[in-house]
Amino acid sequence: MPFTTDLVHELNTLIRFDLDTGQQGIKVHKTADENVKAAVQRLHAKGLVTQVDGGYLTSLGREAAEHAQVILGILTAGVAASVTAESPPAN
Repeated sequence: MPFTTDLVHELNTLIRFDLDTGQQGIKVHKTADENVKAAVQRLHAKGLVTQVDGGYLTSLGREAAEHAQVILGILTAGVAASVTAESPPAN
């Protein structure tokens, strides 16, 4: 099953959490993009965040956010290296 647009929005939301501290949550304001608001509501319904408008990660949410950040790191690790390798040398 490929990532749907909704799942991508949820993953993008999860990577916004600072995993260095459990004391920092997120708050999605009423003026936020509709996709972001819907993603946070789905994450709440799945038990990954504590509030319908964000809040803190639950233990399951923290685990999901950790995995999301690892995947992002793996998928983007070669991007800088390949761009550098393909770029012509600076004069």
